[in-house]
Amino acid sequence: MRRLVAGTGWKMNIGAADAARYATDLLRRLAKLDCTAIDMFVLPPFTSLHAAAAAFGESPVATGGQNMHWEESGGWTGEISAPMLVEAGCRYVELAHSERLQHFGETYELVRRKVDLALRSSLTPIICLGETALEKREGRADEVLAAQLLAALAGQPDARVPDVILAYEPRWAIGTAQAASPEYVAARHRALRDILRQHRGPDAAERTRLIYGGSVDPENGKDIISIADVDGLFVGRAAWKAEGFAKIIELVVAAAQGKSASLTAATA
Repeated sequence: MRRLVAGTGWKMNIGAADAARYATDLLRRLAKLDCTAIDMFVLPPFTSLHAAAAAFGESPVATGGQNMHWEESGGWTGEISAPMLVEAGCRYVELAHSERLQHFGETYELVRRKVDLALRSSLTPIICLGETALEKREGRADEVLAAQLLAALAGQPDARVPDVILAYEPRWAIGTAQAASPEYVAARHRALRDILRQHRGPDAAERTRLIYGGSVDPENGKDIISIADVDGLFVGRAAWKAEGFAKIIELVVAAAQGKSASLTAATA
């Protein structure tokens, strides 16, 4: 069974002092919850990374960067490299968020170069994939997802594919009150799994984790995480307070227990 994931990206919110307070509050709320069956991460702003990593310490909650450059070093004013993220205590890095594509002109060719460096640097890339509202209306969602996925992973051997996390984030749902319906999420995640199976083989398709993000909250998250091909929840504003992220983590922990029980029953 794929290990489930609970993650949150803080975007341009929560400074260093608040990051430390957030960590203290979250760990207090998780103290009585058995989280050993899932992976958890927070993605603070760059200036809060050291504070968050120090506050979470040796706890199961990992930290990651919200972006990185495709070169290890050089004359790239204002950029952050993979070695710098590792030095700041990061284990994850988010790549290809829709805001980077829309406002900063990033392409999946650049994302591919970042994925290469992240994997070489022992960071887990969280690769965001998603269609726009227009692409959805035109019925091209799966075509768009296939193009994004194949471009981002181009050149990677099949054996490395499960070392990334694929985050399906429909661009029309980000920053709105409109999450995709469970039926729509199930169809897109199933399509992504099929794309992996067709182009990367059954092993990569079975082992690669597909998580959902896009206006997730504790109310809709329960139905979404119960979907067979959904391996985690990637949350924004609903987890910008420790209480909110704790509720998301509780949902993922419960889902991990339920999916494990179902798998055990199916193989008995």
